[in-house]
Amino acid sequence: MFDFAVFGSLFLTLFVIMDPPGITPIFLALTAGRPAKVQKRMAFQAVCVAFGVIAVFGVLGHQILNYLHVSIPALMIAGGLLLLLIALDLLTGKTDEPKQTKDVNVALVPLGMPLLAGPGAIVSVILAVQKAGSVATQVSVWSAILAIHVVLWLVMRYSLLIIRVIKDGGVVLVTRLAGMMLSAIAVQQIINGITQVIRGS
Repeated sequence: MFDFAVFGSLFLTLFVIMDPPGITPIFLALTAGRPAKVQKRMAFQAVCVAFGVIAVFGVLGHQILNYLHVSIPALMIAGGLLLLLIALDLLTGKTDEPKQTKDVNVALVPLGMPLLAGPGAIVSVILAVQKAGSVATQVSVWSAILAIHVVLWLVMRYSLLIIRVIKDGGVVLVTRLAGMMLSAIAVQQIINGITQVIRGS
């Protein structure tokens, strides 16, 4: 039978980690200046990339990390540093320059990974899949993973309505706020990784 407890637990965990409401201003900031049709496509692409990465690590996570001799804390620190670089670009306004982002598909990096499919989400999925001993539990785990990605797509897809209200000036403000939030997320992720390294030593 379908395990609703496992589904609900993993869905809520991923909801907190992947943070659909919190990704909205970052999505708007990174896709600002593009036609609405392109932004909608990028929202779908970002979710597909995130799901693909999460699925691969869910199935082969331990094998990949062991083969590369990479620990989970190292993955968290690396993801945090990458997010911090992106946050600094948002804060300094470099993403406002068309040459910087015109030919770059931000749906792949940083939206798909590491913003959506970040170390926290990857680790949570690896552990959930590992603990799922029965077929019903596995179905519940993968249903939760699919459900959170559907929610992420819906939130980003319809967040484009916000642009019509806040206009260009509002987008600039949202970009700066997104940079601040993203930098805080990045620093916290680095701290969490370092803390795990210290505890493990």
